[in-house]
Amino acid sequence: MTPALVRRSFIAFHLVLGLGLLVGSVQTLLHALVPENRYSHHHLALLAALEGLGALLFVVPRTLRPGALLLLSTVGLAFLTHAIRGEWRPDLAIYAAGTWFVFVHGSGWLPRAPAHDGIA
Repeated sequence: MTPALVRRSFIAFHLVLGLGLLVGSVQTLLHALVPENRYSHHHLALLAALEGLGALLFVVPRTLRPGALLLLSTVGLAFLTHAIRGEWRPDLAIYAAGTWFVFVHGSGWLPRAPAHDGIA
C-alpha cells in the first residue's frame, strides 16, 4: 500500500466519522427540540449541540484536536449515561475509538514535516 493511498484513506475516514457524527447530532438536537414531546429534553438538546460543535471543529484540520476532545467528552458522557441505564451502545464506543485514533494521528490534510531519524 502506498503512503498516498494510506493518507487518502485516513482523510476519508476522518471526514466520514466527523460528518456522520455531525448529522447524528443534528438529528438528535431536532428530536430533543420537538415541542410535542411530553417531557423536557433540554439536557439532551444541550449535549447534542455540544456534540455538533465538536463534530464541526473535528472536521476542520486546524481545530481537529479541540473538536476531538469535545467529541470524546460528549460521546463518553452519552456512553456512561446509557450504560448506567443498562443500555449497551457499542456504536458510541466505536465513535470514541475512531475519534481517539484521528486525535492521536492528527490531520491527514496538513503537510507533515519529514521524520527525523536522529542521524545528523
